[in-house]
Amino acid sequence: MKVDLHEAQSQLTRLGRLAWEGEEIVIAKAGEPWLRLEPYRSGPTRRRLGTMRGKIRIAPDFDETPSAVTEQFEGSVIFPEQEN
Repeated sequence: MKVDLHEAQSQLTRLGRLAWEGEEIVIAKAGEPWLRLEPYRSGPTRRRLGTMRGKIRIAPDFDETPSAVTEQFEGSVIFPEQEN
C-alpha cells in the first residue's frame, strides 16, 4: 500500500496495525517512495557461555574411531582401494 506522507501522519495507528498484520506500507513524499513502515521484530538473543557447565560429559575416547568402523570404510565405495 502506498500512502502520502500527510495521510500517513493522520493515520499512523491504522497503518501501523496493517504493517504488523503483514501489509507492506510505503510512505511517499511528493509521489516518490520515501519510507517503508515495518513492524519491529526483536533479533536473536545473545547466548551466555557456560550455562551447561557440569551438565554435559564427553567421554575421554570421543575423538578415537573404533577399528571396526575404520575397516568398514576402507575398500568400500566411499573410499575405494587406491592403485599405485
